[in-house]
Amino acid sequence: MFEIIIAIATFILSFALTWGLRVYALKNNVIDVPNQRSSHSTPTPRGGGVAIVISFLIGLLVLKVIDAISLTQLASLFIAGLIIAIVGFLDDHGHIAARWRLLMHFLAGAFGLFFLGQFPSIDLFGYTLNAGWAGMVFGLVYLAWMLNLYNFMDGINGLASMEAITFSLSSCALLILAVPEALKTSQFTMLLLLGFAALGFIFWNFPKAKIFMGDAGSGFLGITIGLIVLHVATLNSNLFLAEITLLGIFIVDATVTLLRRLFAGKKVYEAHASHTYQILARKYGSHKTVTLAALIINLLWLAPIAMFIATGSMTGVIGILIAWLPLVVVAYLCGAGVKDRVNA
Repeated sequence: MFEIIIAIATFILSFALTWGLRVYALKNNVIDVPNQRSSHSTPTPRGGGVAIVISFLIGLLVLKVIDAISLTQLASLFIAGLIIAIVGFLDDHGHIAARWRLLMHFLAGAFGLFFLGQFPSIDLFGYTLNAGWAGMVFGLVYLAWMLNLYNFMDGINGLASMEAITFSLSSCALLILAVPEALKTSQFTMLLLLGFAALGFIFWNFPKAKIFMGDAGSGFLGITIGLIVLHVATLNSNLFLAEITLLGIFIVDATVTLLRRLFAGKKVYEAHASHTYQILARKYGSHKTVTLAALIINLLWLAPIAMFIATGSMTGVIGILIAWLPLVVVAYLCGAGVKDRVNA
């Protein structure tokens, strides 16, 4: 009961803080001015994702006070998230060299994994894989990629916050199906908190963006979701691949786009507008249409397959292939990584 009250309070705080940050951004000229690579045409305040950061981290502290989460769980999410939020906030207000940002990304991931204690076991075709130290190394790369792909995918109204909300609430459903007494687990509480924090922000960002999330918010969501996946997966070896399945739209779009740009000899670190969601937003002239389409895919395609994986009714690797293959095909046919704004 207390957890539900804390989640609702987190939503209210996130909503109010987003309003306050919008006022701050307008007064201090923290404005995103459209350029050739932008998916927007109107100058808009940015940095609203800080509301998600503050409300979620305060919520975590309250959960620890009532012993709903452990100290190591708090440290894992709080320290890693705070590092990324600070780096993103500074980058939103100025510029931090890419090498220093990447260094801080790995440092944050290392803290998150250290307090997690170990990379969780993964079920592969009925065999439980315990990766040990190799898993921790993989975990660092995985967290850095999750963080950066979330930055890449935060480019149209509502998409990044919608993904966080549907991931969180779908994950709650996975736990209920796969884990005995799921409602009493700390992982369920973390997911609920994150979903409500993102829900408070989306009202200001969708369908019309009154403020953008900014790197502080998108990077924070990326590493927090990446870490929560690992925390959830400690409960059941089926859950890692089930959770990753839920994130298919973001993972597939970002990865296909990056690989195609890499193979084409383009500088992958340069700004571009060739992600699938950007191409589709230009094609249909609507952010709302693309975000709602992603929502439908999450709920009606990815979530059901993830549930089969979580309950052991479908092998995780096969499930991911079934879930992601259509997304790969769509990304390829749309020209992800190739069809930029300048050659659309």
